[in-house]
Amino acid sequence: MVLGPQAEAAGVKNPVRYLIDAHVVKGSAWFTGADENEVDYYNLVYGRDFKVDGVVEAVEVRHGDMSPDGSGPLSFERGVEIGQVFQLGLKYSKALDLKVLDQNGKAVPVWMGCYGIGVSRVLACIAETHHDEAGLAWPSVIAPAAVHVVATGKDAVAFEGAEKLVAELEAKGLEVIYDDRKKVSPGVKFKDAELIGVPLVAVVGRDYVNDGTIELRDRNGENNTFEAGAAPRRGRHRRARRALRRPQLSPTYSASALIASSAILPSRRMALCCG
Repeated sequence: MVLGPQAEAAGVKNPVRYLIDAHVVKGSAWFTGADENEVDYYNLVYGRDFKVDGVVEAVEVRHGDMSPDGSGPLSFERGVEIGQVFQLGLKYSKALDLKVLDQNGKAVPVWMGCYGIGVSRVLACIAETHHDEAGLAWPSVIAPAAVHVVATGKDAVAFEGAEKLVAELEAKGLEVIYDDRKKVSPGVKFKDAELIGVPLVAVVGRDYVNDGTIELRDRNGENNTFEAGAAPRRGRHRRARRALRRPQLSPTYSASALIASSAILPSRRMALCCG
């Protein structure tokens, strides 16, 4: 063999570097040319009969191939790179003459590194993992708003009630999306609300005009909320139903207070306070 270390040992000057794929392990047997016409070697053992100058990734990896470290088969999976880490080393610290004192009190250049998070990619990943056939279903801590208020029907009383609810919620520090379109049917508004995917939807419409009831809809079904007309499931919900009726409203249990105290929102308020 006239390649690599064995060629050098045979007296060849400046031999061609001999590189093999990283999957080739010592002790494995191979076929190779014998540097003679129509002659080959077989059972040539790597590490015993030949050596190399280094390893490279020469083989195209396929699904199901064994990993080089023996940990198991490899698989191809789709993913999104939402964060990066860059090892800057001494490149910029030397250029800037940036130094610190080491444990011996000697000035040495700083080893640098940095990382970054792709905000838009994070949102794309959340949308991919939190949706259903109707649209998005945002987690409360990342949703574009805490409550989506939908005014339905043609009666001005419903829109006045919705505007009052929006003002009360905003006064409590909650972000609100308000659908005040007057020439759009309730069905279209409900479909749009599902598509946008805000965690809590408050519907102010015919029931509000008739008896002051505001319907609360939980977008993703994971939170403990109350829907008007449904049988109360817990004592708190029974109190909530009374609180949502206009004739019995009190400063303590207004509709906005009920929504603000919903199980959906405390974690969001914490996220807003803490960054």
